Amino acid sequence: MIEARHLRVLRAVAATGSFSAAGRELGCTQPAVSQQMKALETSVGTPLLIRTGREMRLTEAGQALVRHAAGILAGLTAAEEEVAAIAGLRAGRVRLVSFPSGSSTLVPTALAALRAAHPGTRVFLEEAEPPQSVGLLREGDCDIALAFRYEGAAGGEWDDLVVRPLLTDRLVALVPERHRLARAGSVAIGELAGESWIAGCPRCRGQLVEVCESAGFTPRIDFATDDYPAVVGLVGAGLGVAVLPQLAVESVRPRGARTVTLEPAVRREIVALTLPDLAQVPAVAATLEQLARAADR
Repeated sequence: MIEARHLRVLRAVAATGSFSAAGRELGCTQPAVSQQMKALETSVGTPLLIRTGREMRLTEAGQALVRHAAGILAGLTAAEEEVAAIAGLRAGRVRLVSFPSGSSTLVPTALAALRAAHPGTRVFLEEAEPPQSVGLLREGDCDIALAFRYEGAAGGEWDDLVVRPLLTDRLVALVPERHRLARAGSVAIGELAGESWIAGCPRCRGQLVEVCESAGFTPRIDFATDDYPAVVGLVGAGLGVAVLPQLAVESVRPRGARTVTLEPAVRREIVALTLPDLAQVPAVAATLEQLARAADR
């Protein structure tokens, strides 16, 4: 394996014509230069210098290595400078995947603060619901996944990941503003058993059915959409009722609809996920920190 320090010694020897002169240029002794040249020749498996008395000249292999050394050392210098910039958060890239209501509430605040603190860090945002977003993280297609899971979900699904808890998001009932329960302080989900339902994303839809069945009924789902504004619009038009995360309601102006506290409480945990090695990358760590701060506001 060729080491950069050996290449620097070879270039100095080629430029000065002797080990002693190369040592003076590099600030080391002549024996140290000789030792490093022997190590380099051992690494490449062929002589690089021809020594005849005080005269020293490069072999054909030595000439080839000196010719490439300039580009190699320049590339290493550029790489060192770029890594130092990333480590100092003067540069960097973060690929973030978020579910839609997180994209419209937590993410904007977090990314605005990140840009203000570290303007050289670029963030690329895509949207995906878990578990797809978690799969993208494990496959190396993103650096951070904003995800959620409902209380009571089986544990262990994220054991291989770094989990940064952000907030607990409570589900609320959403009813038309002229609905009989629109001004109720709270509502048990069983009181909505005979209603038409508007369901959200597949995971939320499954949670809805599970909660309703635990209350003794199966919801009649007349509409299903992954788009939260569409859910709110359908409820506002009087076409049914829905159960949405509070975070989703905050991201939409619920015209024609009212939110009602759902009892007993149903909650979901909002987290930011990353891989253990990625958690050590400065730009990723800074983004996780800003997401946590956005969740606290």
